[in-house]
Amino acid sequence: MAVRNKRVSGWLLLTFTLPTKRASQRVEVWRKLQRYGTVPLGNSGYLLPKDGSNEERFQWLATSIRKYGGDASVVHVNSIDNMTTPQLIGRFAEARAKDYQELIRELHTFSSKREEGKGAGRLNRLRNRFQEIVEVDFFASPLQVRVRELLEHAGSLRAEGGTGHVDAKKYKNRIWVTRPRPGVDRCASAWLIRRFIDPKARFTFAPEDRVPAGTVPFDMFHEEGFGHRGDDCTFETLEKQFRVKDARVAVIGQIIHDADLLDERFGRKEGYGMDEVLKGWARQGIPDDKLLERGMELVEGLYHAAGK
Repeated sequence: MAVRNKRVSGWLLLTFTLPTKRASQRVEVWRKLQRYGTVPLGNSGYLLPKDGSNEERFQWLATSIRKYGGDASVVHVNSIDNMTTPQLIGRFAEARAKDYQELIRELHTFSSKREEGKGAGRLNRLRNRFQEIVEVDFFASPLQVRVRELLEHAGSLRAEGGTGHVDAKKYKNRIWVTRPRPGVDRCASAWLIRRFIDPKARFTFAPEDRVPAGTVPFDMFHEEGFGHRGDDCTFETLEKQFRVKDARVAVIGQIIHDADLLDERFGRKEGYGMDEVLKGWARQGIPDDKLLERGMELVEGLYHAAGK
């Protein structure tokens, strides 16, 4: 996860113990630590970047812990011998990335379902959750911008009362972008795109935070692209939004879903072998474009087999 540079003047470490009988207070403390955006430092305690606001929070929490009959100390730390500053920053970046990714999944579900009578309240809750994450996003994750755009997109969809379908004409002769090292869902999605959506589609690869302008992202966290929606994998999202009506495609969708999400919803096992083959090719160092082509050929073969 790429992280913008920020000077770190040091760290704050909260160490504490609570009596075992204080179970409810222990849960309360843990929830506050989560809300403050801390990361655990092994069994030593919980860490925050050093600044006035974070120190005030830790001091207040330490006072509460002592009132509960526990012991607590707020320690100023300049360095940690077995972890560098970039490694520590990376721990915070990973934690916030998980928070943002969870919110992105919820926003995708919201945008795809748009339940009657519940939209405004749910969208407001998602906005409030976003603000809570931003408050503890100490090192400005690139996903912060993505979630902000998704929130704006969700608001516009609700205002327009859209159907969840797309204008297929806008997606002809386009460049489609996805993450490097494509797996079973991305290869199958690329096959679906070229077979049923954009016969002249070209494919390229980019990391999450460097999507080229004018491209169509798929299986990425991006507000203008196509990815997981609710309980659907990217292949299923494309199938539904572009209204692909083909019995064999429906079967492939079930196969890819089970292989990608591992939830055994449809009881289809064929995709597991495909996924392992793709992983094996990736370990051989096959370039991304060749890996995608081979994966698409596998799906083409599966399409013809599904018709038998």
